Amino acid sequence: MSLFRKKTVSQILIDANKSDAGDMVKTLGVRDLTSFGIAAIIGAGIFSTIGLASYNGGPAVSLLFVFTAIACVFTALSYAQFASTVPVSGSAYTYAYVAFGEIFAWVIGWALILEYAVSNMVVAISWSEYFTSMLAGFGILFPKYFAIDYGSAARAYEQVQQLTQAGKPLTTLPDNTRVLADAYAAAPSVGGLKLIANLPAGAVTVLITALVYIGIKESRTASNILVILKLAVIGLVIAVGAFYVKPANWSPFAPNGISGVLSGVASVFFAFIGFDSISTTAEECKNPQRDLPRAMLYCLGICTVLYVLITLVLTGMVNYKELGVSDPLAYVFQKVQLDFVAGVISVSAVVAITSALLVYQLGQPRIWMTMSRDGLLWKRFATIHPKFKTPSFATIITGILVAVPSMFMDLKFFVDLTSVGTFFAFILVCAGILFLDAKGLSSQSKFKVPYVNGKYIIGLVLLIVLTESLLNSHHLLETLEAKPLLGVFWIAWAVLAVLGYQRNFSLLPVIGILTNLYLMTELGASNWLIFVIWLVIGLGIYFSYGFRHSKLAAHDGGINVD
Repeated sequence: MSLFRKKTVSQILIDANKSDAGDMVKTLGVRDLTSFGIAAIIGAGIFSTIGLASYNGGPAVSLLFVFTAIACVFTALSYAQFASTVPVSGSAYTYAYVAFGEIFAWVIGWALILEYAVSNMVVAISWSEYFTSMLAGFGILFPKYFAIDYGSAARAYEQVQQLTQAGKPLTTLPDNTRVLADAYAAAPSVGGLKLIANLPAGAVTVLITALVYIGIKESRTASNILVILKLAVIGLVIAVGAFYVKPANWSPFAPNGISGVLSGVASVFFAFIGFDSISTTAEECKNPQRDLPRAMLYCLGICTVLYVLITLVLTGMVNYKELGVSDPLAYVFQKVQLDFVAGVISVSAVVAITSALLVYQLGQPRIWMTMSRDGLLWKRFATIHPKFKTPSFATIITGILVAVPSMFMDLKFFVDLTSVGTFFAFILVCAGILFLDAKGLSSQSKFKVPYVNGKYIIGLVLLIVLTESLLNSHHLLETLEAKPLLGVFWIAWAVLAVLGYQRNFSLLPVIGILTNLYLMTELGASNWLIFVIWLVIGLGIYFSYGFRHSKLAAHDGGINVD
């Protein structure tokens, strides 16, 4: 009974047609898919986390957006080839099943569940911040203790208490910390426990889940409308903000050096997550093998240009040190006395961020549906609603798993966590293209990653980079001590160089692997610890249920219970 048993492309397509998912409504075209991609990518990232990244890295963060976009392009090309080869809703989970086998497919599927759920939590929390700010603009004060997580409020209150006991002035604390402390103090109590929760974040998740439950056509229409509004607001920000740019604010360009720029990797990468989510709608596309590759590349290109322009405008309008706020777009226009534009942005952000929430909430149930169809999850997750033609049970569970944590956890925890699973999935998708090439399966792909022979290039560039690093060996040792995962990066590059020479690896997927692996080394140890815990839980479920109930287990003499 092999952990590495694989499904063929033809077998996956047959299973998809036999399942209830074959009744799903095929209504999406390339414009709809591109719209979904833009909706997912330009969400909380451009309206909130872009400010924190600029605060840490200065104007040079615009280059980090370009670098991260390049990494995503190589990955997007790999996703596009797989999507044209295996046009089903499992995304990277299904691609790994074809290339590497069941255990890798499970790990990726489990990681994607984390990615999509965590991404939605971030979006829901950001939506709540903009929503309460919008209400305040209309003179409606929403109770702060019902729009914040318990942990942030409790920590802020503790800081205030410590300063008060020490006899120090509270003016040394940031304004936001004092606001949270006041919220904690004012919150109602039951049995000594403060009632504090982010109710708007939970409420919007429930509403979006209901929309996704009702149907793909309704979700498509809502997404298209929201994306048009979102692009109009971003165009307004760029056009108006350009007149208030002071080039002096771009100097120094990288005030905190490379380390400052790279410290924003988690935030910036989170801003790009989303182009892969449209592959989860493959079974609701009119022509998935043609339209999915196009839509992925279109949305990534459009969003990269917008991100770079927005970053340059933000850091040009005010000093980068002022951008460490949760609503940077609205803040910079308030700073230059354009309160009307700031108000438009705040109102529009509430609507626009909703579109990102919609796409992620759309994608996760479809991954669960595909895993259930393969027998790795309980059959209930593959249930298709007879009227709405959506994975009904999986959608409800997704809503619960996103709504509850978003009411009680803070934003930064989720932003850092979401990137680990995503990088892992991206690396395996890029590696999967090398597998397809090696096995001659790329001939089945209607879209192919452009082939550039990396036989000599991979190893040659490695030697150049290693030589440069060894000339500065003291810096290399210090870097490895601070970031031991860089050792894994160098070893992986060396292995790829050897295999690339032996098997004429295509260069572009290799670049995708290396760029994503390098970005992984920039993530903190706490991110990895939580991700490992998540994987251990997932492997426990797989070995206690999925391994024995897998549809492929019948071929190994295992249990196959429908």
